[in-house]
Amino acid sequence: MPMNIPIALTWLRIAMIPLLIAIFYVPAAIMTPEVRDASAAIAFIIAAVTDWLDGWLARRWNQTSMFGAFLDPVADKLMVCAALLMLLNIDRVGPIVAFIIIGREITISALREWMAKIGASAGVAVHWLGKFKTAAQMVAIPCLLYWQPLYGFSTKLIGEILIYVAAVLTVWSMCYYLSKAWPQIRRQTN
Repeated sequence: MPMNIPIALTWLRIAMIPLLIAIFYVPAAIMTPEVRDASAAIAFIIAAVTDWLDGWLARRWNQTSMFGAFLDPVADKLMVCAALLMLLNIDRVGPIVAFIIIGREITISALREWMAKIGASAGVAVHWLGKFKTAAQMVAIPCLLYWQPLYGFSTKLIGEILIYVAAVLTVWSMCYYLSKAWPQIRRQTN
């Protein structure tokens, strides 16, 4: 397993998942709900920044690797799924939205793995829809974690709107990826 700064940042993102979850189990006598929410939002933002930074550094320093290409999306999906489950647990995101986003992540990950095994991974390469979906999620989730007004803006409202935008983009991008893979799926099932 190669080890460099981009991969270390990816491992840091994975290590932050238990921290994000643990924040919600700190007793209110130790951490007020406002501090808890702010801490969770900050932890998620740090994770999101490391997601961008590890990719940028890997390309800039020519430290890309097969292992890094595998680990990075796994870390992203784990962090998003953990945050969505915590938001579901504290009733800030609905179960249907959480299921749509988590279900899409599992489906597209499995599809990409299968397409790579049959030598057709270019058919499910990252598309702008997936990038917009990710951007909407990465803004919505910390807003929903924070849940308090910020500089006169309702992070609750912004988060709720963007998580629905992310859910729509999630379905749209999943349909797009499945349609791109459909010829291979038909060929393999006939």
